[in-house]
Amino acid sequence: MTRTRERAMVPQADFRSYYGRPILKEPTWHALDIAGYLFTGGLAGGASLLGAAADASGRPALARVARYGATGGLSLSLVGLIHDLGRPERFVNMLRVVKPTSPMNLGSWLLAAYGPLAGAAAAGELAASAGVLPGAARSLARVAGLGAAGLGAGVATYTAVLVADTAAPAWHDAYEDLPILFAGSAAAAAGGLGLVGAPVDQALPASVFAVTGAAAELAASHRIEHAPRLSSEAYRTGRAGVLMKAARIATVAGAIGAATVARRGRTGATLSGAALLAGSALARFGVFAAGRQSTRDPKYVIVPQHQANER
Repeated sequence: MTRTRERAMVPQADFRSYYGRPILKEPTWHALDIAGYLFTGGLAGGASLLGAAADASGRPALARVARYGATGGLSLSLVGLIHDLGRPERFVNMLRVVKPTSPMNLGSWLLAAYGPLAGAAAAGELAASAGVLPGAARSLARVAGLGAAGLGAGVATYTAVLVADTAAPAWHDAYEDLPILFAGSAAAAAGGLGLVGAPVDQALPASVFAVTGAAAELAASHRIEHAPRLSSEAYRTGRAGVLMKAARIATVAGAIGAATVARRGRTGATLSGAALLAGSALARFGVFAAGRQSTRDPKYVIVPQHQANER
């Protein structure tokens, strides 16, 4: 007589909240507005730093492209932020107080200080190119550009602190690595902009920014996606996983191009720069999507709490 054994099976845990509703409220931010704001703001900060480096190394065409890019990126960033806020006066209202515990408040003050400097640097470059008081215009561009560069690192990375200060598990848990990812992404994007817009013979600082920024972005992204915590899963699955993988492919391709073919001709520089810009944008949209995904599944809140209670 054949005997069969039944294996005891423990069903996979199904983490539910009361009435099947999410434990955390999903961010109501619009992806195009806020993820775009994360990307263009980072591009602006990185471009100001690149502009100062180009100016210091005697590459006026690259400095001009970077400063135009910084002003353009900041303008698009503010458009996205204000559009998501709904009314322009909401941004102005954040400047009524100084609140050191609020990343949004300090970020608003940072943008308020950075914006006029970046704009003045771009205006000086434009006036010098048009032959309007070229000596004074170049001095304005140089001085204002240095001021903008001094704030550029903060502009490029404060948004990482902003999203990490929320309750979204994928953002909050990655608070140590998100600023590195954002800084690297900003440098890679700025380098990509320089490769696309500047003459090939002046593009060396852009290539350096591109390669070093891409390396930092890829390293931080790998740490975030493979960290020994449950919320890292949000960066590898769903829409966020697709975006982060695409960002990695584009960034690697752009960095290789920046290190090899970008200085040999216009086509290589343009394609490499475009890949770096795309990779930076995809990374910001991927981070944004991961944060939203992590608020939808109760397990990202319940499981870490159970693990903490068992210790």
